[in-house]
Amino acid sequence: MNNHCIQSWRAAGSLFVVLGVALGSTSALAADKTATANAQARYQQERAACLSGQSNQDRATCLQEAGAAFAQAKREGLNDGPAAQYQNNALQRCEALPGDDRQACVARMQGQGTTTGSVATGGIYRELVTREIVSPSTAASGSSGLD
Repeated sequence: MNNHCIQSWRAAGSLFVVLGVALGSTSALAADKTATANAQARYQQERAACLSGQSNQDRATCLQEAGAAFAQAKREGLNDGPAAQYQNNALQRCEALPGDDRQACVARMQGQGTTTGSVATGGIYRELVTREIVSPSTAASGSSGLD
């Protein structure tokens, strides 16, 4: 290859690097705009909950906290925490339980069964009904307690 071709390839390579940086920053700007729009939407939802009285706080405190959360989200991005960490914490609470109870707890934490209640009403109740089918021979060999 002659010197002119090498310089052309270098120039083309530099152009691709510049384009890549420009495209990368464009995508970062788009992500920032999306994050800002999401934060704005979340703020509007929280504000509406404050104004309707559904927040379980007095209106002034609720509006103040919603505004503070929005300001923080604009500054550094508001993070609800990684879902994986929440799942891990829920499963760790099941570890203290023995065998079958632990398995049932894990199943409830993974969304099986029914969930009722809320933090606002005093707690979340998770229920998983497990039916055991007992064969007639097993039932007959067990003790009835009427000895």
